[in-house]
Amino acid sequence: MAVVATVLLLGACGGEGDGSGVSGTTSGSGGTAAGPTTSLDLAARVERFTVDSARHLTGPIQYPQTPPVGGDHNPAWINCGFYSQALPPEGAVHSLEHGAVWITFRPSLPRAQVDRIRALARSDNHVLASPWIDESLPAPVVASAWGLQLKADSADDPGVAAFVRAYANGPQTPEKGARCSGAVGDPE
Repeated sequence: MAVVATVLLLGACGGEGDGSGVSGTTSGSGGTAAGPTTSLDLAARVERFTVDSARHLTGPIQYPQTPPVGGDHNPAWINCGFYSQALPPEGAVHSLEHGAVWITFRPSLPRAQVDRIRALARSDNHVLASPWIDESLPAPVVASAWGLQLKADSADDPGVAAFVRAYANGPQTPEKGARCSGAVGDPE
């Protein structure tokens, strides 16, 4: 199925980034290609979602994906880095708008896998990492960027690091160049 890139005009995010208010989003039904979860064919493994709203709201927000890949969000973003506690999705989505890749993982993930994620979070100033709220995460490790998501069985899956390289402050970022620091949270 062909994937069609669309550009939607969204409200700017309070002066961060370039202030253009232009958001690149991708449309398509999503879905990953069949094959082993360690495939390096990143394009075939990344699910794509249309994100058509990015308003600043307070309070809990219901998202269509777990974890969310964009949408309405809290006015304050979460500082990028590694967290050992679950994060509120509404703040993490604002970080995605600033170009973050949010790596979430199941709380039961083995320590060696968590250490690998911690290293990835320290490898780029636009990576946010945290356990998911509970075991409901659709895979042991999920990497999300604005409108994009990759599911992996392990933090050692080369697709996770490739996703970070491709999408941390990448071309899908609505507010490319915006900071992922100076707001809420104290990463480890």
